[in-house]
Amino acid sequence: MVSLPEQKRSCGVGPAAQHGAPYPVLTVDAAGIVLSHNDRAAVLLPRLGAGVALGDVAPPWLVEAHLRRVGAAGEALPAWAGGRIDGRRVKALAGPDADGAVTWWLVGDTTRAGAVQELARERARAGLLQELSSELLASLNVERCTEVAARQAARHLADAAVIVGTGDGRSFPVTRCVTDGPVVRERIALDPGELPGLAEALLGLPAVSSRWIDPREVPSWALPKGFVGDAADIGSVVVVPLPGHGVPAGCLILLRHRGEAAFTPTEESFAQLFAARAGAALSVARSHARQAYSTEVLMRGLLPPPLGRVHGICFSGRYRASVAGERIGGDFYDLYPADTPEAETVAVLGDVCGKGLEAAVTAGRIRTVLQALVPFAADHTRLLTLLNGALLSSDQTPFVTLVLVSAVRQGARIRLRLSSAGHPAPLVVRTDGQVEEARTGGTLIGVFDDLEIRTAEVVLRPGDTCLLYSDGITEARGGPLGDVMFSEERLRSVLARCAGMPAEAVTERVQMIIAQWVGQGPHDDMAVLAIGAPHDGRPTPVNGLTTVSEPTAANGPTAGNGPPTASGPTTINDPQR
Repeated sequence: MVSLPEQKRSCGVGPAAQHGAPYPVLTVDAAGIVLSHNDRAAVLLPRLGAGVALGDVAPPWLVEAHLRRVGAAGEALPAWAGGRIDGRRVKALAGPDADGAVTWWLVGDTTRAGAVQELARERARAGLLQELSSELLASLNVERCTEVAARQAARHLADAAVIVGTGDGRSFPVTRCVTDGPVVRERIALDPGELPGLAEALLGLPAVSSRWIDPREVPSWALPKGFVGDAADIGSVVVVPLPGHGVPAGCLILLRHRGEAAFTPTEESFAQLFAARAGAALSVARSHARQAYSTEVLMRGLLPPPLGRVHGICFSGRYRASVAGERIGGDFYDLYPADTPEAETVAVLGDVCGKGLEAAVTAGRIRTVLQALVPFAADHTRLLTLLNGALLSSDQTPFVTLVLVSAVRQGARIRLRLSSAGHPAPLVVRTDGQVEEARTGGTLIGVFDDLEIRTAEVVLRPGDTCLLYSDGITEARGGPLGDVMFSEERLRSVLARCAGMPAEAVTERVQMIIAQWVGQGPHDDMAVLAIGAPHDGRPTPVNGLTTVSEPTAANGPTAGNGPPTASGPTTINDPQR
């Protein structure tokens, strides 16, 4: 038991002296309202706060002693009162103060007990911060991080929590939560100046003390549903900034009911620590979201396009990058549908030197140039010459191999013009199982000034398919020891068993066989593009691509509009070569 101070009746102990006192001290007015207290008193009486009624936070014996003291009217009363607080024996020494207020010194064996209690609270706070960090770092989703921060703040720091995120100047994302209640999110138009300290907090400025915020000034949008009827029922408010990585992450608003104790300086300091953890997590989540969005936007132009039927011609493609988990690489294919059924639809499959993201970026540049050159596709040699000149003028001088295809439906058949520039020649699968190589070839693009391009013309009958593929297919290594190339011979064998299959089934079959062949071993980028003539001879809409209806040619093409009668590929002379 610590020694007791001597009573000094000649002078009161006012609020100004309380904060440095070695004992818990509180000053209470004649109406029983706490005027001030020091930190030691807040440790002994956890709900203690300025403006609260003594009867709501103190034991009955101290309340009765205070009532006797202020109602004595000159009557001599003992200076001491005693009782228990949380099971500990405590004595209260009364000292007079101005305007009938009484300052109570609470002395007893409180030093060690208070230290133990404060240590327990610090451990609980440290545990809360650790739990918050773990839960926040479990997700990089901005909305989830905000919900976690609001829920934990309402559960451990106040009766309700509101998080105002960074807005666009007109509207702000607002997340509200009451203790053990649901989290509500919405975006609303608000004026930060309506709540004292909010505008400053959103700018990242230090928090103002809760003593400077009048709870009656809290706007209605900051009141969670079911928390209070109106602002008059709010006891105290804390507005704390959510600091981010160089940029403010928002603001945390803590609310307590009128009947609860006001926020103490210690609680406000801990709220700032809490907000620092939450703000850092929100900042990381927002940064990740921005990067993911940027990546997705940039990725759209690099991903292979969706394929389907165009003007009665079946197109199907499959792609597998060399890097596991990646969606892009150096191989690519594209489709440029014609405006009318009578015009040629253009397709291309290519292979850029290199792998990974850099090769994908190069492929994206080449695809952009090709799209601009599509109007010249009536003359393959001219289009490829223009592409070659564009690549030769580039500082990085990338080179690419590709196959350019122009396809048009004529009755029930499909007429193809194929031009290979240093790329494996396409393979044609007939309905009887024959696999033929299109007789096309030429110089790769981006290396030599002069190109030599040989264009082949192929006619597909109903059920026939033409397959374009990259060398990642035939050069894929697998087998028992993982060192045997798949080879063109094996590809032909696979295609022979795909006779009569739709284009979608052919590409799916080839991709499945290759995946089984390479297993988990390394491989190059692999791409296949199949062009097929449907069995029914009638074009139908697929994947939202442009289609038209045409009559079925039961006995071959009409006179003057049909392809050559030869079923095999035929080499023709390009007039511009």
